[in-house]
Amino acid sequence: MKKPENLILPQDKNKKSFKLFTRDKTFYITFFPLLAIVTLQQLAALIVNMADNIMLGTYTELALSGATLVNQIQFILQQLASGIGMGIVVLASQYWGQRRVEPIKKIINIGVKCGFFVGALFFIASKAAPVPVLSVFTNDEAVLVEGVRYLQVICWTYPIFCLSNSLMYSLQSVETAMVGTIMSVSTICINVCLNYCLIYGNFGAPELGVVGAAAATLISRTVELIIIFVYVFFVDRKLRMKPADFLHFDTTFLDDYIRTASPIVVSGMLWGVAQAAQTAILGHISAAVIAANSIAIVIFQVFAVVGMSCANAASVTMGKTIGEGKLDRVKPYAKTMQAVFLLTGLFFGGLMFIFKDVIVEIYSVSEETKALAVSFLTVLSITTIGTCYEYPVESGIIAGGGSTKYAAVVDNLFMWLFTIPAAFFSAFIFKWPPIATFWLLKADQILKCIPNGITCNRYRWIRILTSPEKE
Repeated sequence: MKKPENLILPQDKNKKSFKLFTRDKTFYITFFPLLAIVTLQQLAALIVNMADNIMLGTYTELALSGATLVNQIQFILQQLASGIGMGIVVLASQYWGQRRVEPIKKIINIGVKCGFFVGALFFIASKAAPVPVLSVFTNDEAVLVEGVRYLQVICWTYPIFCLSNSLMYSLQSVETAMVGTIMSVSTICINVCLNYCLIYGNFGAPELGVVGAAAATLISRTVELIIIFVYVFFVDRKLRMKPADFLHFDTTFLDDYIRTASPIVVSGMLWGVAQAAQTAILGHISAAVIAANSIAIVIFQVFAVVGMSCANAASVTMGKTIGEGKLDRVKPYAKTMQAVFLLTGLFFGGLMFIFKDVIVEIYSVSEETKALAVSFLTVLSITTIGTCYEYPVESGIIAGGGSTKYAAVVDNLFMWLFTIPAAFFSAFIFKWPPIATFWLLKADQILKCIPNGITCNRYRWIRILTSPEKE
């Protein structure tokens, strides 16, 4: 694999291309359609989570808190699965720029197997030791009981989710994302309907509470996997993959994939653990703080979905451009994307601030929990601006350009050297109010904009990952 450390960009004689927004129509044709489709896909998935959140919140606050604990395990798994998927995207998108399909199929083969292996490990751990796993997040026995009930069912979704997630990222790498939206819309319909029946016991169904929510998610995840299997094997015309392509293990691109994906996977794992540590810090304050954090984070994810989806669109756009050898377009594309990221953060952060009170009122929780949730959302409406810039810069532009180690280093330095220690001292040593601790937990989203902005605009992150001699 060719990995120039300081690839010099060719001089672009057309100085107009260095304006804030590029005039190159190719960029807009590639970036925005992909962004729209990925956003719809991610939004649909988040609406499912929000529906679970609201429905459990209207059932009992205890059920909401129990499911929130289990969702920390799910979040760690999602981070690992996303790292595996982004490894596919970063490497395969450069080959897609050269329209070399055979290497892409072999890279997907490796990524899908890695994804399934990780999902299986999480399933085994959750089945074998649910109480020790959840005890990390809270010492509230009542919340723990509800969490264990939820985990015993939801853990079956872990290998299913990892398989469908890896395949979804694989299709994104070749600019096919609509099937992910179809998957997510099906999940909304199935999950919400089954939640209504199984949580509350409507239409003659048993009233299962938190277990019903888990069962609804399991069924909808299974349908997702069936949809993407049908698309990959019978509909897709770009890759034309067959079941036999996954029955063998071709190691031709194993070293390349590990070199590309491992920093993202390790970073995702540590980031997921860090988020779980944040929840554990808040969870040991009170049950009301757990519930308020759950409400605030779900609402934040919905408002920040466009900014987060920018990372996927930017990664594919940058990887494809480098793979095509059009390095003169890298700088104007990067500048344009950074402007889009900032505008996105300002717009959706403002919307979150305006509508936070109205949305929180939907929840049937205590007044204390509502007040905390509104306070947390005020913080998030500000930090969203940073999130929508720093995350797609490091995980989209820089990682998509081939430098996957950068995000791993920056994210974890901030998280483990500042965020977690500061929040720990705030909550347990100084006994500061929950809002102060929450501020410290989210401050890195603003602080990381500084190194990410500097690094992005130095253009030392470009790596050519394709190998002309491999097929």
